Amino acid sequence: MTRQLLLDIRPNEPPSLDNFVVGGNAELIARLAGLADSGVFDQVYLWGLGGSGRSHLLRGAEAHARALGRPVLQVDGAALGQELVPLPGSLVIVDDVDQLSETAQITLFRTFNAARLVGLALLLAGPTPPLHLALREDLRTRIGATLVYEVKPLSDANKADALERHGRARGMHVDESLIDYLLHHGRRDLPSLLAVLDALDRASLEQQRPLTLPLLREILQTTLDF
Repeated sequence: MTRQLLLDIRPNEPPSLDNFVVGGNAELIARLAGLADSGVFDQVYLWGLGGSGRSHLLRGAEAHARALGRPVLQVDGAALGQELVPLPGSLVIVDDVDQLSETAQITLFRTFNAARLVGLALLLAGPTPPLHLALREDLRTRIGATLVYEVKPLSDANKADALERHGRARGMHVDESLIDYLLHHGRRDLPSLLAVLDALDRASLEQQRPLTLPLLREILQTTLDF
């Protein structure tokens, strides 16, 4: 039963800049919010390991820009080809720049050249600092000249606060000892931790069992099977 519950996990709300757990990333969030201003020329590269929140931030920046009326063109690096034709004044978002093909690297380099002329803002993301990207030197240099941010990892205190607030939003009373156990025995990234908390809530409701350490252990053991 628990295994089926885990497969049913869905995010409660779409990623936004407002529901990102800020931690040490306040300056980055403010910069991403500023990209919504139509016609503003800017170039930002953010990087972080898997589970750091990179994708959440890109989707949040996209949603924020669209809500304020700025055109957005979003593409994954592996899907970019010979053409990238954004509307003038757009926000162009390219994730996983490390996955760009040779052709796509030329396309992105040309977009850099045209950006200021047509009022584009470029928001790029990858898993490493620009210096470690295996790209053409001219493109790697251009990316390195942007405003570069590392998505700073959350502290355990940040994660504990996020778990407590997430549980409260679901109507759960999560004992501090459960959160402490989860932080020390679960996966380290916040999305995985939140997914376990959601699964714990579902299992508690389905099985009519209280939120206890034995039930949490069962959930964690099930997640290790995937």
